[in-house]
Amino acid sequence: MVNWNEKALGKQDFVINDLKQLVSIPSVLDESLSTEDAPFGPEPKRALDWLLEEGRKAGFTVKNIDNMAGHIEMGEGDELLGILCHVDVVPAGSNWTYGPFEGTVKDGKLFGRGAIDDKGPTIAAWHAMKMVKEAGIPLNKRVRLIIGTDEESGFRCVRRYFEKEEMPTIGFAPDADFPIINAEKGISSLVFSQKTNTPDGQLLAFESGSRTNMVPDVAQAVIGIGYSEIKDRFESFLDRYDYGASTTGNENETTIRVNGKSAHAMEPNNGVNAAIVLVSFLNEIFTEGASKDFTQFLVDAFGNETRGRYLGLDFNDEISGDTTLNAGIVSYTPEEGGRVNVSMRYSVTYPFEEKVSNCNERLKDAPFELEVKSNSKPHHVDANDPFIKTLQDVYTTYTGEEAELLSIGGGTYARVLDKGVAFGMLFPGRDDVAHQADEYVYIEDLIKATAIYAAAISRLASDEEGES
Repeated sequence: MVNWNEKALGKQDFVINDLKQLVSIPSVLDESLSTEDAPFGPEPKRALDWLLEEGRKAGFTVKNIDNMAGHIEMGEGDELLGILCHVDVVPAGSNWTYGPFEGTVKDGKLFGRGAIDDKGPTIAAWHAMKMVKEAGIPLNKRVRLIIGTDEESGFRCVRRYFEKEEMPTIGFAPDADFPIINAEKGISSLVFSQKTNTPDGQLLAFESGSRTNMVPDVAQAVIGIGYSEIKDRFESFLDRYDYGASTTGNENETTIRVNGKSAHAMEPNNGVNAAIVLVSFLNEIFTEGASKDFTQFLVDAFGNETRGRYLGLDFNDEISGDTTLNAGIVSYTPEEGGRVNVSMRYSVTYPFEEKVSNCNERLKDAPFELEVKSNSKPHHVDANDPFIKTLQDVYTTYTGEEAELLSIGGGTYARVLDKGVAFGMLFPGRDDVAHQADEYVYIEDLIKATAIYAAAISRLASDEEGES
């Protein structure tokens, strides 16, 4: 029997070095620099090219699909095991202690944007494939590491990939939590726009957030009110707010900047939405008109809870829990009025059309209207499927813990598979720092996950049993 733990420990230095190299590529979507050769910008393409070249050097079969995605493959057989990873990352954001693209190793952790989402898991899966190949395990399926470059911004990469390449028979995405996630919520992009806007001179500009899948950690507003008029209220606000705020201005206008705490949109309550904090303060100052309509709507719809009750979008089921709404991008200009881009995560049995209709009915007399920009339906694999049972057995063997099945509000590549789940690599009890400042991965966890993935590959794609 192969001792995958021992083999993974022997590869630790190589795993860390490869992750540092991949983290050093700032592979954030940049459509302003998009070309035919680099559809999502130069850095996501560079990350893809780097990993594919590693596959070539190691003697694997490699293919690039329109510089959007690619794969590294080994083995033989009619059936295909897919391991779906991504090398793009969300923007670094602010308030980092270590350089977000430096791959700093300290206190048993490797820090950097993508360390846990999803460059660390990608490197773990890649080295797991190499270990299985080096061990000479006879495979009865092909194993394919499928690499995307647009997971954080809409999955355009894997949509193109599966237009041209076959669907895996079974697959997993190492891009979430251990043990096993067999249910993923639906993800819908909603836009709330101000119906009419007559500038009233109170709110001159508002800006917060860059991605709907992140809780915005900074918000800024320019108001047509001198600081002396709001000084007492602002100082009172500072006394009860712990995340930091500042002002600059003169007798005629004031710029207010508020900090929050970033988090993944799957659970907005893990963060502090700077936009909502700032509009809550402004709502105490504004009296009427379009400015007041803007702040009041945001306070009503998103100020006290993130479950969509005010909008009639709330729902809950036993498989995947509550609806969540993240107001990720919030803006206002006197010319265009207010706009709120929201990521809604909803459960497996959510009555989508009914709920959207209910929301539109509630907004009839409101100053905002709703547009559904996109909708990715929920994903679910039956708990009794043999594929699930095998992964549960592998996880229990390598951790000694029960492999319970989970549901998440995040979206992984598992949802594009006919039969796929998310499988790690955030272990139970670890803080989820994806999309946050000072994102990190425990090196111990990185190596343990590499062993688990090697065992899973050998169990799912060969006749090997009982590796330890």
